[in-house]
Amino acid sequence: MKSDAFRAAAEAKDFEAAEGLFREDVVFRSPFVFRPYEGLDALRFILTNVAEIFENFRYIGQTETDDFAVLMFEASVGDRQLQGVDIFRFDENGLIGEMTVMVRPMSGLQAVSDQMKLRLEALGVEPA
Repeated sequence: MKSDAFRAAAEAKDFEAAEGLFREDVVFRSPFVFRPYEGLDALRFILTNVAEIFENFRYIGQTETDDFAVLMFEASVGDRQLQGVDIFRFDENGLIGEMTVMVRPMSGLQAVSDQMKLRLEALGVEPA
């Protein structure tokens, strides 16, 4: 499946291995903000930090069609358990052109948000 390489990189927390799977102009839709992030640099920052925030991360399901893949995961952030899905849309060359992430429950999403906010503030970046 097209999403197997991303799954392996995410489970190993090695997103450098996954960079060649994405288009340079990849669109990333976060569960936190209305406007999508665009480009590989933004995606790299987000995925690298989320990989450090998530504990006990594991994929528990995967389905794929010609153009889409959905990978369901579980993780924890501190004492909060969460579930989510990574949704990928592939272009005609098999590269990931869009990635959307959804997370539940709200308390898990808030725990991720709090940790990302701390990381952004440490870099002097205003959270969106």
